[in-house]
Amino acid sequence: MVKKPEVLALIPARGGSKGIPRKNIKLFAGFPLISYSIAAGRQAQSVTRVIVSTDDEEIAAEARRWGAETPFLRPPELAQDQTTDLPVFQHALRWLRENEGYTPDLVIQLRPTSPIRPRLCVDEAVALLRNHPDADSLRGVVPSGQNPYKMWRLQGKEEPMIPLLKLDGIAEPFNAPRQSLPPTYWQTGHIDVIRPRVILEGNSMSGRKILPYLIDPRYTVDIDTPFDWLRYEWLVRNADLDMVDPASKRRKLPAKISLVAMDFDGVLTDNLVYVDQDGSERVASSRGDSMGIRLVREALPINFVVISTETNPVVSARCRKLNLEVYQGVNDKPALLKQLLQERQVPAGEVVFIGNDVNDVGCFDLAAYAVAPADAEPEVRRRADLVLTRKGGKGAVREFCDLLLQNAGKILPTQEKK
Repeated sequence: MVKKPEVLALIPARGGSKGIPRKNIKLFAGFPLISYSIAAGRQAQSVTRVIVSTDDEEIAAEARRWGAETPFLRPPELAQDQTTDLPVFQHALRWLRENEGYTPDLVIQLRPTSPIRPRLCVDEAVALLRNHPDADSLRGVVPSGQNPYKMWRLQGKEEPMIPLLKLDGIAEPFNAPRQSLPPTYWQTGHIDVIRPRVILEGNSMSGRKILPYLIDPRYTVDIDTPFDWLRYEWLVRNADLDMVDPASKRRKLPAKISLVAMDFDGVLTDNLVYVDQDGSERVASSRGDSMGIRLVREALPINFVVISTETNPVVSARCRKLNLEVYQGVNDKPALLKQLLQERQVPAGEVVFIGNDVNDVGCFDLAAYAVAPADAEPEVRRRADLVLTRKGGKGAVREFCDLLLQNAGKILPTQEKK
């Protein structure tokens, strides 16, 4: 038998991010950013180990929760703002060799800041480098968004500019049509595959012979700013990309929705209960949620229903105020939801369920589309088709209502021209 090559996926994730604090464990489209890179390694057939190199105990714990190894903590001096990839990878490879006697045949770099990867990206890249034993490494690239032949270097604000590149046969490439210029490519953070000898003996993260792995430019993502974060979350939720995803397969929002069913605590409230000395209970909810429900009802033929495990007058009072049909004391929510659909002859394909805790997951499977507030339990977020940016009782339902209106082409009051 031919021994399967040892392929190590190494994910660098330091704790001191400045542009987006704690970005590696910040929720990106419902899941910690680092979980996307861990999933890319774990889901690949060719990868034999997935290790996260971090200096941060919290990141290490989160990495282990998603299935990565953290056999060491990176020294603080290798986790500075100006630290390059090379010493980080040299440290990891040397530590594994000295402490475990382990040396991989190939090492992959999966940067957390490029979370949107084609599903077959890792296996195809590994196969390509293995098929070219003379190559030192492979790097993911996409067509350049801007052609460097039309770029300049500045000598000063009042000094003449200097073209960045020259081109034989074309005197002024910066004035030439784009079609007459050589195609150029930009390296992405999706994947690098490197032979360990290049890192340890050649003191390089690439070597001299670098193969390209061409990636569809639709997957081009590099998160550096909060604006990048929001833009690329939209891409995950709306672009229908065949991407590596730590979640279950995300379904599309149904074209026709007849019923939105939801939990009460943790969806219409912040999941807290306030109890006075007499045992009376109070909860906090968002007026924005009630406005969102009202706007949807006025614009679309969608019904709302609340299904709650709790039996409490405060639930009845709030639902009565919102004119919401409510079922309380429900221990088997999927059974009740199924019964309601049968009685009302509503197809499951026209149902959305919004839930925040594990007893809601059964309804996720029954409905056509599952939604979770930003602070839902981790298992619920993993199973949801959409994880909202707002928390339960803090505008989560309003966010989803606005989405329904926008998808239906309805103008929100705040969008009307004055």
